[in-house]
Amino acid sequence: MDSAREADEIVRKGEELYDREIREKVEQGNHGRFVVIDITSGDYEVADEDLAASERVIARHPQALLYGIRIGYPAALRIGFRDGAVE
Repeated sequence: MDSAREADEIVRKGEELYDREIREKVEQGNHGRFVVIDITSGDYEVADEDLAASERVIARHPQALLYGIRIGYPAALRIGFRDGAVE
């Protein structure tokens, strides 16, 4: 799969997980913070900085495929990572 299609798939799966399983758990009291989700395991972290959340997820899942979004903002920031490279 080419990197653009892979990035699109990370975003699609990340948005699906966030909307279906995570949004209701994290939105209250976390407006403006970041949530980063490993789209493979469904594990996630919330932090003030996206890098901090990413590092904590990667510490538990070194091969994680990450999707990140700023809580309470519609698509203000999307982050996709694979094997340590930013997508």
